[in-house]
Amino acid sequence: MFAIIDIETTGGSARLEKITEIAVYLHDGEKITGEFVSLINPERNIPYFITNLTGITNEMVENAPRFYEIAKTIVELTEGRTFVAHNARFDYSFIRQEFKSLGFNYKRSIIDTVALGRKLFPGYRSYSLGNICRDLKITINGRHRAAGDALATVSLFEMLLKKDLEVNGRRSNLIRNTRISKLNPKLDISKIDSIPEEPGIYYFYNEEGDLIYIGKSRNLQQRISTHLSNNTTSRAMEMRDLIADIYWELTGSELIALLRESFEIKDNKPIYNRAKRRSSFQWGIFIFTDDDGYLNFRHELIDSEENPLSVFTSKEKAKSKLISLVETYDLCQKLTGLYETSGPCFQYHVGICKGACCGKESVKDYNKRVMQAAEEFVFTHRNFFIIDKGRDEDERCAVKVVNGKYNGYGYFDINNMGFGLEAVHECIQPSPDNRDIQVILKHYLKTNRIEKIIEF
Repeated sequence: MFAIIDIETTGGSARLEKITEIAVYLHDGEKITGEFVSLINPERNIPYFITNLTGITNEMVENAPRFYEIAKTIVELTEGRTFVAHNARFDYSFIRQEFKSLGFNYKRSIIDTVALGRKLFPGYRSYSLGNICRDLKITINGRHRAAGDALATVSLFEMLLKKDLEVNGRRSNLIRNTRISKLNPKLDISKIDSIPEEPGIYYFYNEEGDLIYIGKSRNLQQRISTHLSNNTTSRAMEMRDLIADIYWELTGSELIALLRESFEIKDNKPIYNRAKRRSSFQWGIFIFTDDDGYLNFRHELIDSEENPLSVFTSKEKAKSKLISLVETYDLCQKLTGLYETSGPCFQYHVGICKGACCGKESVKDYNKRVMQAAEEFVFTHRNFFIIDKGRDEDERCAVKVVNGKYNGYGYFDINNMGFGLEAVHECIQPSPDNRDIQVILKHYLKTNRIEKIIEF
């Protein structure tokens, strides 16, 4: 029993955008047995380019039902059925997000006709709905409308069912559950459905019990499911086939998951984490004093002998940061390694640089601005705790930084704080600092909202 579904939306992000139309065709494996098609009021403006693509206007959805008004119908129609769609993760993620906003956990088994098409109809240049339907002579009446695309998917799915019978002589596991058919037979499938949709760290093991991969995610269920249905590269499929057991730990905060992942990959060196064994931050910005007493910046590959002020994934990103510092703090191009010359830098010639490159500006004045720029690479506070979400409502996590260095992390009960800050100190599990950890902390504090910083 299947529910073949297509949706139209206000954009590409399930977290940020909304559904504007849905079509559901019930199918018993031979024919359509029921249908539901409706416009949906997304309760927001439909962008002009989306209207151009779908033909759905703000006026068309103005009096349409909101998603919550048809939610019960969607649940009842798809109950006990496999969710079938072309590029199913897109449609499924939007519908799950709509239900999540209503406080309902919507979960269905999935079949993706893109993945199924690649398996049963190999060799086509493109498996997008428009292209594969053209190649298979399937007519789409109403492209980029939910009913038109869903009915085309019905026709495609019926062809896939027929092909599966021809190849296998019966309905194979490919149709019954495309995800399960690809997995290692030793993997306990019931474990997958119990994985929570929360931040954490996860571990993959092979049949011999060897740890082969460590990862982290803000949504464990989503990330692990992506691994288990990954057909993008031969390496990804090779790893997927080896996964015989999965273990995970909730961390509450994504920051703790990032810190744990970085430490454990270095400590365990799993075979499929090779890209992360070596730091991905290979380029650094360094500071030094030249023969005339001026502080200089330079960017170059990192070696083990010298500690950089900051690290970057590429030469271009390090150089871009230096360009930003030159503009923000009126620094000299030559003394930041951006302009090679034996004389004054180019900006001095056009009246922008104050002349540190040729002794026209005092060492004291220039170095003062360099030190202000260097402050961007260090923590504003030297000794502090980062306090963030815990693994439940009564818990918080704490990350400890002492003299600008990572010291470890831990969890504490907010209802048992009789000792105040002492209890936070005591919960910390010591952990080593390194360049990657410094980058993780600084980047996370710049780009994510945390509960609070406590100085000590």
